[in-house]
Amino acid sequence: MRSIKTTTGKDIPLDGDLLAICEMLFREVTGTDLGGSFEHMNQEIRHLVSQMTDEERQSYLVESLFLNQVKYENDRLETYMRKIEQQ
Repeated sequence: MRSIKTTTGKDIPLDGDLLAICEMLFREVTGTDLGGSFEHMNQEIRHLVSQMTDEERQSYLVESLFLNQVKYENDRLETYMRKIEQQ
């Protein structure tokens, strides 16, 4: 299985698991003592994406859009449920 590396050299297998990439980003950027920044996260994501083939980028984009759509729907449902509870 092919893998890509973070800027610190940690391997991330490209097995289609977007959450594995998110977890590594959290550990490498957000979970650092400095807490990370928008610029640092953006730079790390760009570094990872630059190592992917066009086919891999397309696959991860599709998964990302799917997960974001599910999150969006859940957030809307949660807002709707709060409105009902307040009535």
